[in-house]
Amino acid sequence: MPDTNHDTVNPAREDRHHTPRAVAETPTPDEEALAVRVLDRVMLDPPSDDDIAAVQRQLGRYPRGMVAVGRRCDVCGTPLVTVTRPLVDGKIPFPTTFYLCGTAAVKAASHLEAQGVMAQYTQLLQTDEQVSAAYHRAHRLYLAFRHALAQRLGDSEEHIESVSAGGLPTRVKCLHALIAQSLVMGPGANPIGDMALERMKSEFSPAVCHCHDHGE
Repeated sequence: MPDTNHDTVNPAREDRHHTPRAVAETPTPDEEALAVRVLDRVMLDPPSDDDIAAVQRQLGRYPRGMVAVGRRCDVCGTPLVTVTRPLVDGKIPFPTTFYLCGTAAVKAASHLEAQGVMAQYTQLLQTDEQVSAAYHRAHRLYLAFRHALAQRLGDSEEHIESVSAGGLPTRVKCLHALIAQSLVMGPGANPIGDMALERMKSEFSPAVCHCHDHGE
């Protein structure tokens, strides 16, 4: 499947959803601790050769920079989200750490986007202070996770400092990235990702195997 649904700052490729914007926010100690706990868990699941082959079929390209499987199908274990290092091939800054790859999940997210829900969610951020505050927290969690990952791998974040993904923390520009964060970090990490997962549960749920329907 063509890889067209996520953020990147690779100058050789124009992203069709948005150009990431840096928003400097400092994670709290509790947010940093949560991010490290999630990182410790996902790094226990490095990709096997079969995982890499599966993700390559899903994306239609080799998953460069993949260092872990962030979330699997609860039923068959097929990768649903990859964890990508901050500096791919030692030179390409890559802010989208949580990368949605499961075919059914990607299609369901695309269907929601086509229905115009991103504008609805962006409006919600502008009118609901609690959702907005939780969305800013999701941005800080994203930054904290990637910083901890970068430190662990020895990667530079020089060109993506304060940049997260999906429009965080003020807009909704890519549901795929937000859903991926929810799938990896769990309920409560990203309010918009959680809402999107609830809204598309008839088409995709990590607890229901859709993988073999798509030849994964």
